[in-house]
Amino acid sequence: MASHDELRDAIAGAKRILVFTGAGISVDSGIPDFRSPGGVWTRIDPLTLSADRIQGSRRDREAFWRAMVEVAESVGQPAPNPAHAAVARLQRRGQVVLVATQNVDGLHQAAGSPPETVAELHGNLARCRCVACGTRYPTAEVLGWLRAGETLPTCQACGGFVRPDVVVFGDPLPMRALDRAHAAAFDCDLCLVLGSSLMVHPAADIPVRARRAGARLVVVTLSTTPVDALCDLRVRAPLGEVFVQAVADLGD
Repeated sequence: MASHDELRDAIAGAKRILVFTGAGISVDSGIPDFRSPGGVWTRIDPLTLSADRIQGSRRDREAFWRAMVEVAESVGQPAPNPAHAAVARLQRRGQVVLVATQNVDGLHQAAGSPPETVAELHGNLARCRCVACGTRYPTAEVLGWLRAGETLPTCQACGGFVRPDVVVFGDPLPMRALDRAHAAAFDCDLCLVLGSSLMVHPAADIPVRARRAGARLVVVTLSTTPVDALCDLRVRAPLGEVFVQAVADLGD
């Protein structure tokens, strides 16, 4: 297994880092892994949260929102952890070209990463939008409507269907975020993957593109990934142990 020193040296030698994060970076914030035993996907059918349900009947949309409420309650109101803070610290050192995240929790921004430097590949659970006119609402406000008795949240501006501003099954990824991540993949000299199993596509293709464009690929996650054989450095250890310490060793 790669050592903490190797990880520190790989980060120290990079000038243009693409940080790519997945669910594993938020585990220490108390956000559950939905796929683990007892996770949300063992209690509800993931396909309930699909573009087909959003575009379906009223009954389909009501089922979508019941499932979404369960997801939101599972996430709760987490706070960023030291791994998020370490990413922000790397940004302050001027080494990071972009943070591309598969997470919808907004914890990179909460830890101090400027919002304009974070590409949210799967959206953000804190926001909702009307599919008809585009009016945006805080998810907390929409959940309040549901708790007050609404079964189907509708836009106060036009009466259209309100949905979370996240990517669900069957949705395309947000084009601007995806374009920014692809551009960073071709520009970076190091792609640093933190806490992602790299199983969810097309987002998981981005580190591979970076590697093929000539960047070093470093993956820090406990699970095996489909790109392990491509890695220049592979670290199987908790982020709170190895990554956080590696960044701390670099100083400010």
